[in-house]
Amino acid sequence: MNKRFTNSSNKKSASQTKAKFKKEIFANTSFEETRIAIMEDDNLAELFWERRGTANIVGNIYKGTVENVLPGISSAFINIGLNKNAYIYISDVLGSHRDGIERLLKRNQHVMVQVSKDAIGTKGMKVTMDISLPGRYLVLTPVQEFVGVSKNIDNHEERKRLSEIIKKIAKSNDLDKKGCIVRTEAEGASEKELERELKYLMRTWESIMKRFESSRSPHVLHKDMDLTLQMVRDILSDEVSIYMLNNKEDYNNVLDLVKKISPELKDRIRFYNNKTSIFKAFDIEKSITELRKIKIPLPNGGSIIIQEAESLCAIDVNTGRFTGSRSQEETVTLTNVEAAREVARQLRLRNIGGIVVIDFIDMKRASNRHRIVSTLEKAVKRDRAKIRILPITRLGLVEMTRERKRESTVSLLTEECPECHGSGRVLSSESIRIKIQREIQNLTLGRPGGNLRIIVHPMILEILKKKQHIIEKNVHRSVKLFSDPMLTWEDYKLILE
Repeated sequence: MNKRFTNSSNKKSASQTKAKFKKEIFANTSFEETRIAIMEDDNLAELFWERRGTANIVGNIYKGTVENVLPGISSAFINIGLNKNAYIYISDVLGSHRDGIERLLKRNQHVMVQVSKDAIGTKGMKVTMDISLPGRYLVLTPVQEFVGVSKNIDNHEERKRLSEIIKKIAKSNDLDKKGCIVRTEAEGASEKELERELKYLMRTWESIMKRFESSRSPHVLHKDMDLTLQMVRDILSDEVSIYMLNNKEDYNNVLDLVKKISPELKDRIRFYNNKTSIFKAFDIEKSITELRKIKIPLPNGGSIIIQEAESLCAIDVNTGRFTGSRSQEETVTLTNVEAAREVARQLRLRNIGGIVVIDFIDMKRASNRHRIVSTLEKAVKRDRAKIRILPITRLGLVEMTRERKRESTVSLLTEECPECHGSGRVLSSESIRIKIQREIQNLTLGRPGGNLRIIVHPMILEILKKKQHIIEKNVHRSVKLFSDPMLTWEDYKLILE
């Protein structure tokens, strides 16, 4: 069952007219987790994951207590009632930053904060006092006074129309030193829809303020929508042809929300009720399995190798078997162009954040180097994370940063290998053979004679058999080789007889 669904509606918005690709959303809820896949032109483009035991808390608002203020790093730690204290930097604290964080925050002070980044590795979650309440069309910023329109809305007439509407309804609803930003999804939205959502966000903020004043610290004041509903608010639009869910409760909740905020899209919400897993039926499971691979092939035979570290990701580009039909410069440039597109896709798909360094293959012409950066900048436009790309160097290196709000998909799926200790490499068979010989030498003090049994991993056994005569010559005694599938690659047993 690999067919795709299309919507037959003739109604098209500006964003739908511009879209040149097919976009679909599939939600798979099973056991203790919910996974949501965003498909673009039948390829997995983005993946969201939420597990019951470690639910996503980004966007949640808390009443917290300042535990420690550290002027030396212009930061503070705040107890919000979770296992780890939250971290806040001075730029996320309200007030004049010239005063220093020790004047803005005091120990045992009660503050309202919002989680901006989830806990990653050993680091606790990051919070901000600059609260924002996102809706379908608007984002209410209660502690900012700016009222404006998203820069991603390109159409001048539409920007002007939305700007006039938001200023009008902001004035009539008395924002009182609060701010409001019109989101990209508001293209084509009516004044009535925008005003209705603004009133809803204002009521939400008022209830948060009341809970802050009446509750003890630490306390959760507001929880963001669950993952399936966030897709409606943040991603579902005219360019999405279908949003399919396999959980009846999630389906009903999503359908109810869509009927309230975007009734024209309700026909795109579908319930999946087949026995075959929804991700298997639409070939998504296979793509998720491939996320663990560090080497990704390119269409023309080249490849990119992705190596993730805690705060940096290094990506290497190789030509592989692709030789091109003209010059070496053309071959290298074509490979780099393919790599730039694939890098943009993989960063978004794997949710890799922080500093990224891409080692493109060296190019002699400056025009080709500029072409690679331009291709990369164009390829990341679909990514909703904030991205900054620096100019390419003469050595072909591109440095970029990608906003990190939650841990990467690979970090979520995997943990450090107990055999290689996270390095991704183990001792070679030759190194193990020499190590065994060295240990035998230490055990026997170099004395010849006697028999020796060596028990190793089955794959190591086949390699050692080919060099058994060398081992016996080096240790001065006869050797019997055996395998034990319970042993790890580097483990072995030596038995003197």
